[in-house]
Amino acid sequence: MSSKMIWRWAVLAVAVLAFVAVGAAQEKPANVAGKWELSFEGPRGPQTSTLTLEQTGANLKGTMSGRRGDTPISGTVKGKEVTIVVERETPNGKFTQEFKGTVDGGSMKGTLTMRENTIQWTAKKL
Repeated sequence: MSSKMIWRWAVLAVAVLAFVAVGAAQEKPANVAGKWELSFEGPRGPQTSTLTLEQTGANLKGTMSGRRGDTPISGTVKGKEVTIVVERETPNGKFTQEFKGTVDGGSMKGTLTMRENTIQWTAKKL
C-alpha cells in the first residue's frame, strides 16, 4: 500500500472515531416518566398539581391534574433540560403555560411562563 493510501485510511479512521465520540458525548434524556407533584406560587396563592408523564426517548406526553381537572400536556427532555407545555381552552381563548427547568434525580425545578408572567416552579417525584 502506498503512503498516500495509508494516509487516507488514517484520516478516515480519525473521522469515524470523532463521529462516534460526538454521538457518545450527547447526553441521554433524563428519565422523567411517572407521577410528579408540581408546585408554584400562582396569582391566587400556592398551586399544586399532579403531573403524570409518559416518556418515549426525548418526547413527553401525559396529563396535569389539579383544581381544573385533567389537562393534556406535551414536552421534551434533552439531557437534564425539560420543557412541559400545557394548553387550555378558556372562555377568553387559548391559555398556554410553559414549564422549563432541569431534572435532578427525583426533583425538578425551573421557570413557568404564562402570558407575560414568569414564576418559579418545583416538582418532586411521587
